[in-house]
Amino acid sequence: MKILYILLLVCCYSCSKEETATVASAINVKNMMIIGDNITTGTSMQLNVQITPENATNKSVAWHSSDVTIATISATGLVTAKKNGTVTISATAIDQNTVIATKNILISSFASSPTNEYIVSNVAELMAAIAKVQGGSTILMNEGTYVMNSKISLGVSGTPDKLITLKGQVNQNRPKLDFSAMPENSSNQGIVLTANYWHIKGIDIFKAGDNGMQVKGNNNLIEFCTFSECADTGLQLDSGASNNTILNCDSFFNADSTLENADGFACKLTAGTGNKFIGCRAWQNLDDGWDGYLRGADNITTTYTNCWAIKNGYLKNGTKGAGDGNGFKTGGSDDKLLKHNAIYKNCLAVDNVADGFDHNSNRGTVEIYNCSAYNNGRNYSFSSTNPLTKLTIKNTCSLGAYGSVLATLVDITNNSWQNGIVADASDFKSTATGQLMQPRKADGSLPDVTFMNLNAGSDLIDKGIYVGTPFKGSAPDIGAFEF
Repeated sequence: MKILYILLLVCCYSCSKEETATVASAINVKNMMIIGDNITTGTSMQLNVQITPENATNKSVAWHSSDVTIATISATGLVTAKKNGTVTISATAIDQNTVIATKNILISSFASSPTNEYIVSNVAELMAAIAKVQGGSTILMNEGTYVMNSKISLGVSGTPDKLITLKGQVNQNRPKLDFSAMPENSSNQGIVLTANYWHIKGIDIFKAGDNGMQVKGNNNLIEFCTFSECADTGLQLDSGASNNTILNCDSFFNADSTLENADGFACKLTAGTGNKFIGCRAWQNLDDGWDGYLRGADNITTTYTNCWAIKNGYLKNGTKGAGDGNGFKTGGSDDKLLKHNAIYKNCLAVDNVADGFDHNSNRGTVEIYNCSAYNNGRNYSFSSTNPLTKLTIKNTCSLGAYGSVLATLVDITNNSWQNGIVADASDFKSTATGQLMQPRKADGSLPDVTFMNLNAGSDLIDKGIYVGTPFKGSAPDIGAFEF
């Protein structure tokens, strides 16, 4: 037994010496450095590690990227870039998981994408953003007053699928472009839009030295803006401007020092065709609510839908000015020969000094459907002198004398002065005109009013004729508002 015990002790001692020798022979990683460069071209790069000591027993490392949206790294150290930026790559020695090396990799190999959105809070930021825009860009104006010392020129065009947008921030007070520092001068417009495919929304334009906005481009949308106290027309389309839409805009208190030229809106002089006004209001402008006078353009067509012209020809203080004072001036020209074709649907002309709907020597065609006129100098004024080629009036109301409705060819049926119908105040829920200038709804649409809305017993209900627009009941009603 003694001999066996001694033999066992000798064997155990021998094994312990071999294990100790094995452990003692393992050489651990003491330090590491990642070898590699920034990625300035291409999208991949192989990284390597320099390990100290060189004879480390286990040289395996685990790789990690600090931001995989900028770059990823494989188990073998291959970096794959995703976008421009800086990413930190780390390598951890796996023998003891305690030695770590890091390296910042700058990636700049991707073409820079243009900035498409600019948020501005002052004039300098606004003008800098305008200088950078291209198709698809958006400029968001924070609330506040932007005091302008010169006009804004918009000359870069968008495309049909990439409009350029300039608008006020949602859920803030409206931004105001204040041009009152500019003197009255025919060159001192507020905004001059010569470009195409812009969408301008939710901005107040105040006291320009000429037009608040002059549109010379095509296919633009001007929405939910105001134009007030400018020294000429609030918004004017000319110089071939065509296929523009003016939606839910207001123009008011515009007056020039000569007390002659300032309208609310104008599609006039050298304007192109296909322009539309929808849901717009013009009130207390010195000259006309809308002016269609031509000089240089001929045979163009402009459409007006749900537009209201109120108290034009009166100044801001309520006194009568020296302008013409028409609600809707359909056309006219120096030589009495030019044609401005105009289509009016569901429009109102109320309390204007002169004519609600005015001929003014226009030689084109005028169509008036489901409109209403009240308390104008003359509600409708179309003369046999220099007559229209054709005048169409259907389903239209005149509260008071309708005036004159003459043309070379007429198609005038189912109106409030025909078929034994008599329109008077009892037909309507209200004839109070002040409500027409109430604030708009949050989406920019016209306020709900009772003005010239029909009472249940009105003989204007269902007395119209179908003209292509929706109606309730057995037939369209007469006037701007369907019962």
